[in-house]
Amino acid sequence: MAYLHFSTDPVLSPYVGASVVPPAATPKKAAATGLTALEWSVVALAQGDRLSSLREPSPLSIALGRVFGRGGRSQNLADPRLEALRRMAVFSWHRGFAVPTHELTAFLRAGFTTEQYETMVASIGAAASDTQAKRHRHH
Repeated sequence: MAYLHFSTDPVLSPYVGASVVPPAATPKKAAATGLTALEWSVVALAQGDRLSSLREPSPLSIALGRVFGRGGRSQNLADPRLEALRRMAVFSWHRGFAVPTHELTAFLRAGFTTEQYETMVASIGAAASDTQAKRHRHH
């Protein structure tokens, strides 16, 4: 297994160590509302994704990507369940609870629960508030 050191990556470094953690849950509800460490890392990395990452690339975008070295690769995750989580996390980072109904349906069909969705959005909201407060203090 390879180890990638993201803290020196100019694109990812602002998101390394982002405090995207679930709010405290009671032991009985932890299983129903929690996400795995891998799933939380998908949520954290989704913070840097634009809403445009959720659209299928056009043929022109694919061609330009190949010319400029991206090779026409999709930004989608290979695992359909994690991709459903990434999509919901991207919407949640940008819109909070205001997400398209069809995306919420896809998220639930991927095996997640409404409790997990609510936990994720609450955590994103707390992380976003924390980030804004830190920026405000530095200005």
